Amino acid sequence: AIARQAGTLVHVSNLYWTMPQLETAHLLTENSCADRAFFCNSGAEAIEGAIKLARRHGHQNRGPDCYEVICLEGSFHGRTLATIAATGQPVFQQGFEPMPSGFIHVPPNSITALKLAAGPRTAAVLIEPIQGEGGVRPVSDEFLLAAREICDRLGALLMFDEVQVGMGRTGTLFAYEQTPVIPDVICLAKALGNGFPIGAMLAKEEVMSHLPPGSHASTFGGNPVACAAAKVVIETLTSPGFLDRVKETGTYLKTGLESLAGKHSGKILEVRGRGLIQAIEFRKPVPELANKLMEEGFLVLLSQEKILRLVPPLIVTKAEINAMLNAIENNI
Repeated sequence: AIARQAGTLVHVSNLYWTMPQLETAHLLTENSCADRAFFCNSGAEAIEGAIKLARRHGHQNRGPDCYEVICLEGSFHGRTLATIAATGQPVFQQGFEPMPSGFIHVPPNSITALKLAAGPRTAAVLIEPIQGEGGVRPVSDEFLLAAREICDRLGALLMFDEVQVGMGRTGTLFAYEQTPVIPDVICLAKALGNGFPIGAMLAKEEVMSHLPPGSHASTFGGNPVACAAAKVVIETLTSPGFLDRVKETGTYLKTGLESLAGKHSGKILEVRGRGLIQAIEFRKPVPELANKLMEEGFLVLLSQEKILRLVPPLIVTKAEINAMLNAIENNI
């Protein structure tokens, strides 16, 4: 799809729309709670767009003092200045101070802290339904319901960062589908282009109407080649049986990890995750384990020295999962 589109049309001014852009936007909105899509080039850009949308929505509906975004401790939202300010991990902010104002951080799953932080200045609540960089930590249904209620009461936006956990990673096309709430804004990237740079911010019509033409833009956002890639990705993910297989292999992976944790409870503290994003938290740092697994051909992510993040391809087989489980057991 990329080669075919590259041989036809690579770039066009964003004064015009193209069929790949239109078709991809239709697929995203047809399969989600959103009505409109804004295309960009990365996850950080998608989050930046969402922050601008939240402020614009707050200003126009509730006044210029409505600009704060409540974020979660342990979160990760990107590496631009606004997105590291939104990120709830000081390590990513060090050396780039002072941070832009307007971002408040509360502990994940603390409804009390969320209620105390929310008020007339709150424009949005920004949440990763499962914190990825933060160690694969699912946010509780109770917390999400509280966030939804607070946003509804204040007239604020509930925004989901699904850059890591969207696009089939949890076994459904969007991670929010496995929660009891519907967000107002969804941010996507990474798997959306299957390796080709593209990001997207999805929102409901009433919300996105606060960013009319000219209020926000991206020179290469929604370019024909990126959208051609994303279109094929979405069509593949929504093809009959694909996400069912992701759910099946995700369950198989988690069952195997829990069995491993049961046999090595002295070394493994916890297994957590959903679908094909799982984590093993060890009682001690395991950088050597991550290196050994890489030497054996298994790419794993290390978080906070003690957490192995396992994010295999959505087409991973049970045989490949078994091989990885054996490699982990042989090296711990």
